Amino acid sequence: MLYFSTRDKQRTFSFKEVFLNALASDGGLYVPTSIPKFSPEKIQSMKNYTFQEMSYEIFNVFVGDAFSPEELKGIISKSYSVFRNEKIVDLKLIDNISCVELFHGPTLAFKDIAMQVLGNMYENLLNKSKNKMNLITATSGDTGAAAIDALKSKKYLNIFVLHPENKISETQRRLMTTVLDKNVYNIAIKGTFDDCQYLVKEMFNDQKFRSNIQMSGVNSINWARIVAQIVYYFFIYLSQKETEKRMVVSVPTGNFGDIYAGYIAKQMGLPIEKLIIASNHNNLLEKCLSTGLYQPSKVNPSVSPSMDIQVASNFERILFEICNQDESRVVALMKNLKNKKEFQLNKTELSNLQENFLAHSVSEEETLQTIKQVYQEHNSVLDPHSAIGFKALKKLSSLSNNFSYFCFETAHPCKFPDAIVSAIGKEPPMPDFVKKIFSKEESFVVLDGNLEILKSYIEKKVSNNSS
Repeated sequence: MLYFSTRDKQRTFSFKEVFLNALASDGGLYVPTSIPKFSPEKIQSMKNYTFQEMSYEIFNVFVGDAFSPEELKGIISKSYSVFRNEKIVDLKLIDNISCVELFHGPTLAFKDIAMQVLGNMYENLLNKSKNKMNLITATSGDTGAAAIDALKSKKYLNIFVLHPENKISETQRRLMTTVLDKNVYNIAIKGTFDDCQYLVKEMFNDQKFRSNIQMSGVNSINWARIVAQIVYYFFIYLSQKETEKRMVVSVPTGNFGDIYAGYIAKQMGLPIEKLIIASNHNNLLEKCLSTGLYQPSKVNPSVSPSMDIQVASNFERILFEICNQDESRVVALMKNLKNKKEFQLNKTELSNLQENFLAHSVSEEETLQTIKQVYQEHNSVLDPHSAIGFKALKKLSSLSNNFSYFCFETAHPCKFPDAIVSAIGKEPPMPDFVKKIFSKEESFVVLDGNLEILKSYIEKKVSNNSS
């Protein structure tokens, strides 16, 4: 399979190139030149597959010759051997909604499902080439911990993680900063997650810097992250008894990667009726879906910090689709975003967007009330992000028997104890390994959100590490 950039369809790339580069040199995001389509018979043939077997089937159509079948199976098997639930993804039924537990990995968030695979793919490729790479990523709370766990102690890799200072939960921070492996660097940026994300993108756009340090990235812009997330859409669909029903899936959404994977799953043949963009009061995408105006504003902190985002980095991929893959139109829209701080979709583009997506934002009060209600009525604790997805689904759907309803539980509630205590009056259950991080030493630096200062820090660490 070949890929091109959302900003240039003339040049094509292999999966290996896309994986190692993460972001195209023109600033665009990589997408397949065509989406593989599974027949209904092919989909049904996977009904009794394990999650690992299904992962192999999905990845196999995207990776080309980057890995042999044996290598790919080995990577997937190794990646999911560290999960606490042998199913990898589990479901529980609440009010006719299948809540999809995506938090059984080593850092208690859905990011583990993709990140463990990415870590082992990097290891496989770099062990062959003996090349050293430096992975730089921004996190709004969960990506960083998942990336660090997947990449720590890897021989040919360094990982630099930017997080917004004092704007993620203590548990989220400590899951990153208590990892003291020599190839792990945690950086607290004075600013917001969008500031962190901007800095990473600017480093990617600096071709000289990018080449000098052999830079790559594991944010959701990396296409392999999308592929890994496609898998659980197929997995939950085939877990049903009545697979003739079309799906409605509510996804707590920040950077648009997880829900975009659902869009690709639909293009591959999965019967998805609607994908619900569930957000907190930082509801950029809800406004865009309503009016066509994409206009980032100030980030307002919330009890769901992983969604405190105003620039959804994967949205460019869906722009490419709703603009009928017209790269010149995408370039114009992204130019407007950079220069005018906004862009406006036309009526056709907005209609194309609305064909696949719904959107709803949930207030802080509603989020805490949802956590409380689900706990009181079902003795189950939702984390704040999952509560937003649950509330949005109930608001936008009649929950009739015509469809099957899913809500993604993207993180374990123990990562957000303050919010849980506010909602139900007591702390959520916490795995023993998480309790231990509160007595461990932390290691991170605090830097201003200045690109040159950050680049200088990274170059120095890369130089010291290689000498």
